[in-house]
This record gives sequence, structure tokens and C-alpha cells, in this order.
Amino acid sequence: MRVFGKLVLAAIAALTLVTSTAQAQEVRIALVVKALGIGFFEAANRGAQEAAAELGNVEIIYTGPTDTTAEGQIEVINALIAQGVDAIAVSANDTDALVPTLRRAMSRGITVISWDSGVAPEGRSMHLNPSSNALIGNMCVKMAADSLPGGAGDVAILSATATATNQNIWIEEMKQVLPNYPGINLVTTVYGDDLADKSYRETQGLIQSHPNLKAIIAPTSVGVVAAAQAVTDAGKIGEINVTGLGLPSEMAGHVMSGASESFAIWNPIDLGYSAAMIAYNLATGNAEAAPGGTIPMGRMGSVTLDANGEGAMADPFLYDASNVEEFAKIF
Repeated sequence: MRVFGKLVLAAIAALTLVTSTAQAQEVRIALVVKALGIGFFEAANRGAQEAAAELGNVEIIYTGPTDTTAEGQIEVINALIAQGVDAIAVSANDTDALVPTLRRAMSRGITVISWDSGVAPEGRSMHLNPSSNALIGNMCVKMAADSLPGGAGDVAILSATATATNQNIWIEEMKQVLPNYPGINLVTTVYGDDLADKSYRETQGLIQSHPNLKAIIAPTSVGVVAAAQAVTDAGKIGEINVTGLGLPSEMAGHVMSGASESFAIWNPIDLGYSAAMIAYNLATGNAEAAPGGTIPMGRMGSVTLDANGEGAMADPFLYDASNVEEFAKIF
């Protein structure tokens, strides 16, 4: 009996050790978004949770500020540093403002990546662009041009915040390809700060200030919906086309009404999934964020980094009346 008792105790001790080790190996990844309550980022969280379920030893901490400010994100990141998370994957509200806080996180051994909207290279190990910036910029202008008779007319841009990294890059790419669309006259760029009410008011201002306006490009999922609603409420369907980047679930009604002929977006579920997979592989030492190197992204394949430590996930996808209702059931 004594021998049996010792064996039982030894088995319990071994089981406890194995359980403790398994718990210790759990990787905690914080998915820090621009602001809570935005459908695009909620869909990204769904993808991150899918990655966690696939990996089996990952906890996703979905978090962000209540408004789209760098100060709010800094407060959130400081709390994550105090918690001692293993990795932080952030979609930044400001390119540079987060750098000191993220550098402090990295000095504590926390893996830091940016995705969707990046931070300066010194504040992260790599950045995942949802698509090629050049392709996104060209797609936005092309969708606007395709909606205009003869591809000509006044066009305005409704962006998010004036400091949003990805928005500014895409706007610059749009301007770069304008010579390829000589009929388009870009009249102005306004900022709705990724707030529905402000984006709506900015669109009203565009309609009033530019009577010959024919298209609005909103490369933001909040802004494109608000702009389409403002155009609808102004009775301008058929006169002003709204296009840009949006979610099928939020844009389907506006496409079917004619307020938006088409828009584009990558799959945010895939984006959140890829960000979580990259953060996991870097945090666990399965990959390194080296220029020219590749990092596995699970079912999404792998991403290859350029000299700036950036990589693209996939090409943007166009949604219109032929497919938007199908995809609206997904995200």
C-alpha cells in the first residue's frame, strides 16, 4: 500500500507539473484596435480568436480606447505592459506617438507588431499591411472614375483622423495615380475622425461647398457608411457616388439603394487572424522579423518582409450589387 500510495503521489505531482507547464506556456496576445465598437475591428477580433483556437495555447486580449486617439491607446498599452502580456498587435491611431510606449514594451520582452495602421519602425518589429498600399490607392481612384460619365468629374476624399498612418499613405497613393485618371478633379480632403456623426457632417459640408461634386472616396469603414447616408438623406443618389473601403454588412443597403456603386475591402477576419498568427510565431521564436524574411500566417500562407519590416496580406477585393449581399452574411 505504501508503494502504491507513493506511486499515486508521484503521478499527481507529475500531472500537476505538466498542467502548470502547459499553463505557463500559454501565449497572451493583445489585439489593440483604434477604438472599440467599430465593426471592422470586431471582425478582426473574430479572426484572431479563430487563430487562438487553432493554435490551442493562446489567449487573445481584445482591447482599445473608447475613441480614436493616440492618448487612449497609450493608456491601454501601459496597462498591457503592467499585465506582462507576451505580444501586442496594434492598429495605430498615430505613427509616432505610440513609439516610446511600445519601445518600453519591447524592452520588457514583449513582442510588438503593428497591423492595418502602422507605427514607425523603431516602435515595432514588423508591420502587416492588409494589402499593397499602391493597389489600395489605385483601387479607390478607379472605383470613383468608373462611376463617372467619361471618368470625369469633381471628387473629394473623406478620411479618418489627420494622423492615421494608413489613411495618409492611401491618400498619397491616390494622388500618385491621379495622372492616370485625367478626368478626375480632386477638390479637397476632409477628416471625420472615424466618428459617424462627424463624418456625416463633413459629407454635408462637401455637398454644400462643392455643387458639382460627383464622387466621394472614403477609405474608412466608418466614413464610407456615414457619407453614403448623408448622400441618401440629401437626395443625391445618382448624382454623387460614394466609394472607398467598407464592410459588406454595413454597406449592402447603400449598394442596393444606389448610393454606392461599389467599394472594396480585404477580409478583416483574415487580417485579425494573420496578425495573431504573426504575433504568436514571433513571440514563441518560430520566426524572426528580418528584412527579406518570411513569417507564417497559418491558413493565409506567409508574409514576406521588405527592407522596412513591412509586408502585405492580400489584394483588396471589390464588392458591388452582384456579391455584396452574399458577403454581408459573413462580415
